[in-house]
Formats: sequence, structure tokens, C-alpha cells
Amino acid sequence: MKDRRKKGKKAPPVLEPLPPEAAARLKAQTERVREALAAGAGLDEAKSAVTPQPEDLLWDLHLIASLAEIRHEAVPLLLAALFGPSPERERKKALKRAFHVLKTRGIAVPEDLLREEAPKRIAVPSLAARAFVSPIFEKGERYVILEGPKEFLGAGNVLLARLSDTAGFQECHLLSLKRKHREELWAHFREQGLGRFAQPPASYAVRLLEDAFELEPDNDAAARYASLRAAVRQHWGPPMADNELAGRFPALSEPERNLYLERARELPLTDLFQSWLPSLPEIGPWVKKVQAVEESPLILAEYQQRARYDQILEEAALALYPPESRSLLSRRLLEMAYFLDLTGHPEEARAAQAAGEELKTGTASPLKRENPFVFGLIMYAIRLGLEYARHPEAQAPSGLVTATGEPVILGK
Repeated sequence: MKDRRKKGKKAPPVLEPLPPEAAARLKAQTERVREALAAGAGLDEAKSAVTPQPEDLLWDLHLIASLAEIRHEAVPLLLAALFGPSPERERKKALKRAFHVLKTRGIAVPEDLLREEAPKRIAVPSLAARAFVSPIFEKGERYVILEGPKEFLGAGNVLLARLSDTAGFQECHLLSLKRKHREELWAHFREQGLGRFAQPPASYAVRLLEDAFELEPDNDAAARYASLRAAVRQHWGPPMADNELAGRFPALSEPERNLYLERARELPLTDLFQSWLPSLPEIGPWVKKVQAVEESPLILAEYQQRARYDQILEEAALALYPPESRSLLSRRLLEMAYFLDLTGHPEEARAAQAAGEELKTGTASPLKRENPFVFGLIMYAIRLGLEYARHPEAQAPSGLVTATGEPVILGK
């Protein structure tokens, strides 16, 4: 007698593995959610521990599967809050699978969430209001994106703003984008070197928008935001309060501070800080001074040569980052520390935090008179400048090329 196997549902597809760095980031974020829920944290705090990436389907599918492994009664609502508003078919299927996995493991899943179209009908409006922020690039600019149903913003479902921390709103657009056009928008960001966005608490994004509006409320972009302020506050909530803003980072002990300060020297080597480097014209005078030391006919002892290099670095640091600019640089570094935390890079976040706090207080590094992050910017820029000087026929080193600041909207 032939063995007849019962026909059943197809097994869920096997996901393509994430790259090692992304897999490590996913593990860290999942653990933060697990710890937050175990400590009795609310839904908003649990949401802020992870970073969905609408431009990266593979990441979101892995994140949904990973969160479904957490046995906690709040996980179904957390998944619905993070991914319920998504109209994308693959995410919806993954979300439905996750709900069934949780149910089979004894976690109560509201019946509404198990229905085919349930995620679109989640009753809490705030769950459909999402916010994204880019890293800070060039001279203190970044993008803030709010996504929500059209009934939130009226004529569109995406609010896109480019903000400057010194000049306020540079762009503000209300867009009506279908899934294909949203994917094209994220693809455009990737082409511009902005492939990484964070999903912070909505209150943080609103705070960035409000601070930019207060800086310069009278330009055209700010006026467009002014017409949407009431809707933004109603559906994304009030801006993050000062005390919550100040409490985003853990306190560092003195040994931790010293350790992370020295690690901050390596931050300019990472892609997130490449646009912070001084430009070729800015670093040029000190490149020439280093060349003069290298080409000098005088024979200098190693310690004499090192002392001369250090003097050049200190001169460049003082000229390019004078004392009156340090407060602004500190603020930018601390905002980047928060971005690094949100995107699952706690070690780099602590290095940025230590360097930003040191610039704010003005205390000296125990191993160097200059802030290690500032030294890192100068050292790497000079290194790239020397490379370009030796091979002028080559293209300018990529680290010294900054974003153009051109509008992101391409005639849509």
C-alpha cells in the first residue's frame, strides 16, 4: 500500500541570510526588545529598540521572524505597530506567519490581527504614524520623513523635509506615493550615499521639525510645514521633551569615557562621517606643510618629526574647528550618537557620545590635548589630501567629496 502523505500548507520560504554586520545588528536589537519587555517597558519603548527599514525588505522579513521568537504577550501588538501599516505583500505575509507562530507557542494573538486585512484596520492611529531620520551629513543637514495614511496629512501620505541645524527648513514636501514610488524614493537616497535611515520615536522626529521651524519660520519650506503642524502634532504627537532628550544616553564612568574618547578617533574612517571631513581646499594648507616636512633636506629624529606633525595637526584643528564652533560640533556628534544607538551600533554610539560630551564641557583628553574625534577628522583629511597630491591625475578621494545639497525630489 502506497504511503499517502497528507497535503498541507507549503513550508514558509527560507530567507536569504543577512550580511554578518546586519545579522549582528539584528541580534542586538532583538535582545534589546527582549530585555525591555522583560523589564515591563511599554510599547513605545519596545518600538524604539528596533529599526524597521522600508527600503530593505530582507531586513524587515528577518526582523519580523526574529521578534516572533520572543515569547511575550506584547509581541503581537509590537509587530502590528511596526509593520501593520505596510501595504507591501511580502511583509504582510511574514506578519501573518509571525502571528500564527506566536499563537502556536501559547501567546494570545487578538483575532483581529489574524484576519487577512487586519493590519490596515488597527484601531490606534499612532500605530500607523511612522517617522524616519537620516544621519547628519555635510554641514549639519539631515532628512526627516513622516509616513502615515492620507487622512492624517490630507493630500499626501509622506512628509519629506530636509533640515539644517543652523538655517532651519531647506525643503518640505507633502507627497502622495504608491509603493513603487516610495521604493524609488529610497533608491534615490541610496544613490546619494544615504542608504541608512533610523526609525526613532515619533516625538524625536517632531522635535527636529519643530526646532528647525523655530530657527527660521519665514522661508517657503517652513511655511509649507506650518500648514501641516497641527496635523503632525495630532497624529505623530508632541515633540520630545527636554528631559527625555537629555536622558537618551547612559552615563559613562571615567574609565569608559577615556576608552571611548580614544575610539572616537576612528569614527571619521566610517561611512557615516565621510561628509564631515574638511574639503580639499580647506585642508590644503596643512597638506602642504606635511609635504614640506617630508621633503625637507634636514634630517630630523623620529620624535622631532612626530612633534612637527602634531603641531601641524593642532594648527589645523584650531583653524578649522575654532572654539566658537565646538558647541555646534558637540551637538551634531551627540545627535549622531543617538542615530548610532537607533541603528544598532552601541559601541560607535558611545564613542560619539564621549567625544560630543568632551567638546561640550571643553575638558581635555588625557592622552591628547585635542579632542580625538577632531584629530581624526584632520588626520584622515590630510591623509586623503596627500594621496590626491601624489596622484593628481586620479579622481579626488571619495572621502573629501561631500553631498551637493541638491533637492531630493526629482519632478514627482
